[in-house]
Amino acid sequence: MTEPTGPDHPTRDAGFGVYVHWPFCAAKCPYCDFNSHVRHAPVDEVRYLAAFRAEIAHMAARTPGRTVSSVFLGGGTPSLMRPATVAGLLDAIAGAWATAPDVEITLEANPTSVEAERFRGYRAAGVNRVSLGVQAMDDASLKALGRMHTAREAMAAVSVAATHFERYSFDLIYARPDQSVAAWRAELGQAIARAAEHLSLYQLTIEPGTPFFGLAAAGRLVPPDDDHARALYDVTQEVCDRAGLSSYEISNHARPGAQSRHNLLYWRYGEYAGIGPGAHGRLVAPDGRLGTVTERAPEAWLARVERDGHGIVETEILSPADQGDEFLMMGLRLAEGIDPARYAALKGKALDAGRIETLVADGLLARSGGGRIAATPRGAPVLNSVVAALAA
Repeated sequence: MTEPTGPDHPTRDAGFGVYVHWPFCAAKCPYCDFNSHVRHAPVDEVRYLAAFRAEIAHMAARTPGRTVSSVFLGGGTPSLMRPATVAGLLDAIAGAWATAPDVEITLEANPTSVEAERFRGYRAAGVNRVSLGVQAMDDASLKALGRMHTAREAMAAVSVAATHFERYSFDLIYARPDQSVAAWRAELGQAIARAAEHLSLYQLTIEPGTPFFGLAAAGRLVPPDDDHARALYDVTQEVCDRAGLSSYEISNHARPGAQSRHNLLYWRYGEYAGIGPGAHGRLVAPDGRLGTVTERAPEAWLARVERDGHGIVETEILSPADQGDEFLMMGLRLAEGIDPARYAALKGKALDAGRIETLVADGLLARSGGGRIAATPRGAPVLNSVVAALAA
């Protein structure tokens, strides 16, 4: 079977990526609603690696002829894996698909699990970029966020990453309870001084089912109101722009050319295989674009893969309307915006020119070269409303 072609050619715009989910953490953060699990007994990495290999082979059989442009090892805490396990995963991917000469291979790490020897092992295994979950630059905030590391440990981890990897990034969470604009400005300045090329800066969101949700409902945790959150967002853009780390996506900032290719693959609505417990994927098959979801519970996923050769529990052929809406929602998060012609090719219906003109006149959208449209600095903070207006 040859690679699909046509208006939604899967690699034309963003390449083909592989996401691998390692679901285990040393502790569960109170704000986290990701598919992460704490296990007090040692994880059988040999057994899980065999299952990952089987699911990779299954996904490769469904996506022949692809060339992998990016790999992302996420979680959970992938840096809890032994380097030999990471090497086995990357060897399996390289054996299943062709890989681009400049393939980007990112591993997420928590500062508490960063060791120089382990990072040397990851580098030898083929990882060429790391993303560190720093989250805050002071101990009081880290404690409030339920993090297990100190600010000193976090900066030591960043130093270790800089020693072993030319490309590294770290995350911070802002819009924390009682966080002032002045304090965030100072914290962001400290972060930029330690960041080589990339920062991911996320507003704290209170997700249902998390401990923070219960605390907020009881009035024991009070996040910033909308106006204060907007002020924090605005200073984020200002400080990062001035430092040369402009926003290329609403929550991601990078120096020119240092954007995460895997992030771009998602936002440009590319094709990616989702491997591991609870992983989501978007594949392009002869009968259309597919959404895949694997079993969330690690042990149940493991048993399913050992029985069936994969852990997929849901495969959905996305309708043209679904594809158009996903493309719009993802692509408008990017500073580069979207090509309306691709939206029309996916959905089978063009965007309403009158709605575009209204949003441009309101200062929420802007036109750029090649007919693209993008959210303006005024439109980005209210992107959900902009997308809803366009998709109506």
